[in-house]
Amino acid sequence: MFENLSDRLERSFKILKGEGKITEINVAETLKDVRKALLDADVNYKVAKQFTDTVKAKALGMDVLTAVKPSQLMVKIVHDELALLMGGDSVDVNITGSPAVILMSGLQGSGKTTFSGKLAQLLKGKRGKKPLLVACDVYRPAAIEQLKVLGEQIGIPVYSEPDCKNPVQIAQNAIKQARQDGQDLVIVDTAGRLAVDEEMMREIKAIKDAINPNEILFVVDSMTGQDAVNTAKEFNDRLDFTGVVLTKLDGDTRGGAALSIRTVVNKPIKFVGTGEKMDALDVFHPARMADRILGMGDIVSLVERAQEQYDEEEAKRLQKKIAKNQFDFNDFISQIQQIKKMGNLKDLASMIPGVGKAIKDIDIDDNAFKSVEAIIYSMTPKERSNPELLNGSRRQRIAKGSGTSIQEVNRLIKQFDQTRKMMKMVAGGKMGKMMPRMKR
Repeated sequence: MFENLSDRLERSFKILKGEGKITEINVAETLKDVRKALLDADVNYKVAKQFTDTVKAKALGMDVLTAVKPSQLMVKIVHDELALLMGGDSVDVNITGSPAVILMSGLQGSGKTTFSGKLAQLLKGKRGKKPLLVACDVYRPAAIEQLKVLGEQIGIPVYSEPDCKNPVQIAQNAIKQARQDGQDLVIVDTAGRLAVDEEMMREIKAIKDAINPNEILFVVDSMTGQDAVNTAKEFNDRLDFTGVVLTKLDGDTRGGAALSIRTVVNKPIKFVGTGEKMDALDVFHPARMADRILGMGDIVSLVERAQEQYDEEEAKRLQKKIAKNQFDFNDFISQIQQIKKMGNLKDLASMIPGVGKAIKDIDIDDNAFKSVEAIIYSMTPKERSNPELLNGSRRQRIAKGSGTSIQEVNRLIKQFDQTRKMMKMVAGGKMGKMMPRMKR
């Protein structure tokens, strides 16, 4: 995400490299390039100009320490201003009430229905809520069925009235049903249109007035850039929504919507969709996003995702096996499955500082582990538990069974052996004993 903008900003900062101090001339030259980068990223012109004016005033007003290079100072100022531009602090979703009610709004194709399912799953898993999804899109063919399929997939009930064409009545009845069934969260998926029209606005305003939701979230496809910002303004003028959801952020190489929308509508971005899977949804953190735009990674989010998949009992069991040098291919495949649950592999790698830039032109898809899994699953249970049994003839059989070459099988086994040795070394504390010798 934001690859184009990140590249352009990096080039802008190079103007200051080698400069001994910040001057009005070199700052003006750098920020002229920054402004062009923002405009090319489809950032609103007024937002881009105001941003660079603020950065210029702060840069010229600072006394630069001798230890800090002008280019480093400029990166720091731009980072802080980017975070402020996107809202400063993350803003939590309001789910107080019995039940709490969240109303979705947005154009057709923005991803409202999928996001409704993602949000229900997120709040069920992380907040212990008992959600009810409500199908109020009575126009789009198969809209109700789509929500039902999502609900079944994530184990969350869906309220619908297929024969009713009154979305206000459906929403009201759903809230009554939620109270009866003890569900403390109602997420109302509404109809979208291909463009903003009066009928659509009247309808969703009527739903809002009838159910008085805790939250009205405007869902928008971030890849539509400046159009997303203009649509957000029209919706906000009529609905006064409480927050923005940016979908398809994983495919957005420019970043115009994320950088403009907060300033134009003065409403926080609360969530971002980062992929097609149901768990590909993140709470929006402006400072972390600024880190990623400037190529600094996002190690905090990476750690949080890892912790979500962390099983303490499994970790203790694994630690004992590693200490006894009993780590096997069953454990190896288990670790791969946990990594895959954390999300898109390229997105995960880009969260590591410095890695995002290195892999920007490398295609890493979710099938990256496919051949590894095929090789391991072609082993017998006994071979997976006892890797030392893997002699030449067994390796030949595994290669044929997995549709890979003997070279690929040998490479995996070699990497596995090296991994196992390193794990045992770390678990046995040998790394710590080696460090003093290495310092001498």
